[in-house]
Amino acid sequence: MSARSISTVDSLANHLLIAMPSLSEGPFAQTVILICEHSQQNALGIVLNKPLGMKLGDVMSQMKLEPADIRIGEQPVLQGGPLNRDRGFVLHRPGGIWDSTHRVSDEVQVTTSRDVLAAIARGEGPQDAFVALGYAGWEAGQLEREMLDNAWLSLPMDEHIVFDLPFEERWQAAWQLLGVDSSRVSLTAGHA
Repeated sequence: MSARSISTVDSLANHLLIAMPSLSEGPFAQTVILICEHSQQNALGIVLNKPLGMKLGDVMSQMKLEPADIRIGEQPVLQGGPLNRDRGFVLHRPGGIWDSTHRVSDEVQVTTSRDVLAAIARGEGPQDAFVALGYAGWEAGQLEREMLDNAWLSLPMDEHIVFDLPFEERWQAAWQLLGVDSSRVSLTAGHA
């Protein structure tokens, strides 16, 4: 599998962005981001591997929802990105009909409406769901420039990374999908 080139105007929606080792500080250090929307006007993604210090029960409590099972409330909440940190996003496999869902692909959806959290609290929510607060966003051409500056690599979305792996293993696993040892990647940008 090879990294996706951005020399075309193709959408990066339903792709994973992998932070290059040169992004060693700040909110995007060692991140994996699922790009949910990408157009000529902007891009929006959710960070998949940065748990916050809060649990799903904390979010549900703020929304006056009571988890039916203590294990539901103990699930970690992710830091989805530095923008709108008070806005919640539920990433999940398809299933159920919710008030506000964006279909990223046949394998993953993002829902922002309260009804999905109420269903999760009852133990009836979508399969393989997790909650992220905030998102990563880019203005027109910004993501493409960052990729040309070697801040990010992209590859097609991988369900195993998004839904199955522990959060702390996702960045390294994305590199392994590319067949690359991240510790051997140069921190200096270059172009051929």
